[in-house]
Amino acid sequence: QVQLVESGGGLVQAGGSLRLSCTASGSIFSINVMGWYWQAPGKQRELVATITNGGSTNYADSVKGRFTISRDGTGNTVYLEMNSLKPDDTGVYYCIYRAMWDYWGQGTQVTVSS
Repeated sequence: QVQLVESGGGLVQAGGSLRLSCTASGSIFSINVMGWYWQAPGKQRELVATITNGGSTNYADSVKGRFTISRDGTGNTVYLEMNSLKPDDTGVYYCIYRAMWDYWGQGTQVTVSS
């Protein structure tokens, strides 16, 4: 089992910034992908960004140039630096740890006011 603990959500005005973090613990796999998905009210969960244990990144087109995903030196914590936030970015952000199975965090609310 892998446990994920997220933090960093909150309320911010449009144009502002937030930093999300997610730390994995438990049965860590050496080859894995960590990342973030986003779910707006009434909509399906969508990819925001992912990063492999080797550092390769993938971003949704809607966040390219505004969001940056990274991992710490241990590889067990993933960060999402969100800049130039828009009201459309509002939703619950979920951390994912993908190895043999997918593990999800509990989600953290991000609200961007106009």
